[in-house]
Formats: sequence, C-alpha cells, structure tokens
Amino acid sequence: MNLMDFHNFSRQPAPPSAWRIVPLAGTFEVVYEDARGAWTTRTLDARELKLGPGRTLLGGTDRAHGLYRGLRADRIRRLTDVRTGQRIETGILDWLLARAEALRRASHPRGTRRAA
Repeated sequence: MNLMDFHNFSRQPAPPSAWRIVPLAGTFEVVYEDARGAWTTRTLDARELKLGPGRTLLGGTDRAHGLYRGLRADRIRRLTDVRTGQRIETGILDWLLARAEALRRASHPRGTRRAA
C-alpha cells in the first residue's frame, strides 16, 4: 500500500485552456434561440465573453432565475442595452467584442502601468 506524503505534495500546473475569457459588463435584454429552436427573451447581467474553439459565449446572471447562463453568441437574435436602449440585430458578436475592448481601455487608460 502506497501512502501519499501530503507535506511534500506539489500540484502540477493546470494545462492552458482553449478558452479565452474577456471581461464584459452591462445589462442586456437578449432574444435568444435555444437548441430546440424556441425563442426566449432574457435579461442578462453580463460578466464576460468566453472565446473558444468554434464558438463564443456571452456569460452572466439571468435576472429571471438568478443563475449563471452562457448564451451562444451565434444564437442571439437581438440584443438591447438596457441602460442606453441601443438595439442590435446584426453584427452582435462584433458589437460585444468592441464593447469589451472599450471597457478594457477605460479601465486601463494610456500612460498608466499595471504592476507586474
């Protein structure tokens, strides 16, 4: 019987993920087509975009259920920014990526350096 010495236990580093997570903030009303083809309207407090192999997810808390949801960007049929009222029906993924980039730039203005 082999016993593990937990005093000298070193954890192997996790393999790099194929997914890239981009922070995103905002509240959106989303018209979404689910896997069965049914359309639903959800209000999502967005937290992130998850960019992965072959798909992108808009992640956040569904206000109706209080649960985290990852909505496939290619199934979002309409997105409305609740704060501004701006409504997007085409180029939704491009708009979300531009929004995430604008938020990143606003949080790290030029001329300031992050600690290493």
